[in-house]
Amino acid sequence: MATAKNTYLGGLRTESIHIASGNKIITDAPLDNHGRGESFSPTDLVASAFASCMITIMGILAEREKLDITGITAEVTKIMNANPRKIEEIQVIFTLSNNTLTDEDKLKLKRAAMTCPVALSLHPDIKQTVEFRW
Repeated sequence: MATAKNTYLGGLRTESIHIASGNKIITDAPLDNHGRGESFSPTDLVASAFASCMITIMGILAEREKLDITGITAEVTKIMNANPRKIEEIQVIFTLSNNTLTDEDKLKLKRAAMTCPVALSLHPDIKQTVEFRW
């Protein structure tokens, strides 16, 4: 079964419909590439998926280990290369002000994050810079 159906809406916009849930995402080309920048660009989604995947994998570990990471945030920065136009680097800063995590808990969470499927699927030329602020 297909995962999503994508449709070109014109004006450098697409609509992606998640088949199982019906949820929709609109993309727009970025301002620096002929778009209006009014929504996520496809490469923004890649960068955001990288951070969301890491949080999800940390969440799975946290549930198993009975750790509370509720409220963790990820600030994502995508850096593009000009020629050829592609993602050069994705920077993610995780912030969690939970003082109950031990150093061992933090290490487990970091390791889990770096083994998420998106991190492992990105081309090795894409620099992955990840910082944790506990």
